[in-house]
Amino acid sequence: DTMHNHVLNLMKKRVTSKDHIFISDVTGAYTQINIQGPNSRNLLQSITSHDLTTFPFRSAAEIDIGYGRCLCTRITYVGELGYELFIPNEFAQHIYDKIVADGNSFGLKHAGLRALGSLRLEKGYRDYGHDIDNTDTILECGLGFTCDFDKDDGFVGEKSVLAQKKIAKQNGGFKKRMVQVLLTDPHHMLHHGEVVWRNGECISDIRSASFGHTLGGAVGLTMLEASVPIKKDYLDAEWTVEIENNHVPCKVSLAPMYDPKNLKIRV
Repeated sequence: DTMHNHVLNLMKKRVTSKDHIFISDVTGAYTQINIQGPNSRNLLQSITSHDLTTFPFRSAAEIDIGYGRCLCTRITYVGELGYELFIPNEFAQHIYDKIVADGNSFGLKHAGLRALGSLRLEKGYRDYGHDIDNTDTILECGLGFTCDFDKDDGFVGEKSVLAQKKIAKQNGGFKKRMVQVLLTDPHHMLHHGEVVWRNGECISDIRSASFGHTLGGAVGLTMLEASVPIKKDYLDAEWTVEIENNHVPCKVSLAPMYDPKNLKIRV
């Protein structure tokens, strides 16, 4: 995974000879299982004694499942109520069997990375190394909400983020922003690299895409760059995506087109 090595190298680079710190990569010692969807809480509650009714979004705790224990985080990468389980490998088979056995009564279905990719793109979730990289800033990517500007001692890159916010305020907004793209014709597909046009002008390309079965069309992400601030009035234009020499109409949005107020994931 791209982010895995990125974080590991960043941590190692910041350790000095004066620090008494040891960094160990324990990724291979754990199995991750995701339980996602409207019934995920009911399913998980049926196999753990941990009270999930007082387990808010973005929280984490060690919970029991059968005779095993694992780290449970209430987080989602598909845009629904969900949980990610980080399980020591010796408990992984047992916990998986418990989930499957109880899951039948909750309509449990297995899903792979292709399904995950489709769902996360409908929600507009970013993927470092695919949609975004180290040439894009956190504010341009629409991820400023992840920054804690009141954090003790700040965070890596905070001065640069604050400086860009100041410049954007002076300019009336950001001139480089990531948006979601949805084709209005469900018979066309997006893959990667298709050219995006605004009012007949080539402006960007699709960085990643899939078919959005809930939104009813191919959906992707693109980074727009303009000479003026990219805001609602800028998006009020004629947008198309070039596919096989045809200009297919599309919608663009700064906010996720699926559940923009995050009501489903915070239920």
